[in-house]
Amino acid sequence: MHYIRMNIVVTGGAGFIGSTLIERLLRDKHRVVCIDNFDPYYDPNIKKKNIRDLQKNSLLTFVRGDIRKKSSLSSILKKYTPETIIHLAAKVGVRASILYPREYMETNLGATRYVLDSMVAHSIPNIIFASSSSVYGNSSNILFSERNICEPISPYGVSKYEAEKLIAQYKKKYNFHATILRFFTVYGPKGRPDMAPYLFVDRISKGKPITKFGTGESKRDYTYVDDIVDGIVRAIHKKYTFEIMNLGGGRPISLNRFIHLAEKLITKQAIIQESSIQPGELSLTHADIRRAKKLLGYKPKVKIEEGLHRLIRWYHTETK
Repeated sequence: MHYIRMNIVVTGGAGFIGSTLIERLLRDKHRVVCIDNFDPYYDPNIKKKNIRDLQKNSLLTFVRGDIRKKSSLSSILKKYTPETIIHLAAKVGVRASILYPREYMETNLGATRYVLDSMVAHSIPNIIFASSSSVYGNSSNILFSERNICEPISPYGVSKYEAEKLIAQYKKKYNFHATILRFFTVYGPKGRPDMAPYLFVDRISKGKPITKFGTGESKRDYTYVDDIVDGIVRAIHKKYTFEIMNLGGGRPISLNRFIHLAEKLITKQAIIQESSIQPGELSLTHADIRRAKKLLGYKPKVKIEEGLHRLIRWYHTETK
C-alpha cells in the first residue's frame, strides 16, 4: 500500500495498541505527535518502555499530557495542526468500570468532548475513534453487526457508546470526517498485562494459577494487534464522512480452547482456579467484518495459533 504522508496526532499513543500503531506510522514516514499521561491503571513503566525506542525517530514528537485538560489538548492541536486525530486514549477494563463508573464516563466521554471541541476550534478535518465490542452487550445476534441495536452492560461499554453518539452529533453540526472502529479483544506483543492473553501466558509460564470464569465456554473474537493497526491505517486515508466499522478476527474461540492452545505452545499445563462469571462480561463476541472488508479492504491475516505463538515468543524474550 502506498499512502500520502501526513501529520497525525495519536492520543493514548504509549499504550499497547497506540505504540504498535505509531511504530507502523513512523515506518510509513508520517509525522506523529503522541499524547499520553501514563495513566496508572497498569504500571506506567510499561508504557514508557513501549515508547522509548520510538522516541529516537525524528518524525515522532512525544507530549506528556492529559486530554481531560481542555486547554492542554487545544494548545497541542494548535501547535501541530494535524490532518488526522487517532483517538485511542481511554480508561480501559470492564471490571474496573463497574467499581469506578464515574471515572470512566468523565474520561471516555468527557475527554472525547474536549477532543472534538479542540478539533473544531483548530479546523482539524478528520478523527478516527477507537471504540469497542463492549458497546454491543450480550447481543441476541450470533454475529455482531454494526446494524445491531447496542445495549452495553458495563459502564465501560456505555462510555464508549455514548462517545460514539457524541461524535455523530458533532460531525452533523460541524461537518468534519469521522470513522468509528469497534475493536474486538486485541492481543499480541506488548499486550495489556490485565488482559487474559498476556495474563495467562505469564502465569502458565511461571507455574502460577490462572482463573477461569464460568465453564470456559464463553467465546472471544481475538484480534491480533497488527491486524487492528492495518485497519486503522487504512481508515486514515479513506476519510469517510461518517462510518462505523468492526475490526475483529472473525473467528471466536472459547476460553477453554484458548487455555489449551496456551498450554500446548508454552509446553506447560495450566493450574486452573475456577470462579463465577464476572458482572459486565460478555458470553460471546463475534465481529461481522464484512463492512470493513468492503470499505477498507480489511482482511485479518493472523490466526490465533500464530498470534499466540508470537505473543509467547515476545514474552520470553522480554522476561529473560
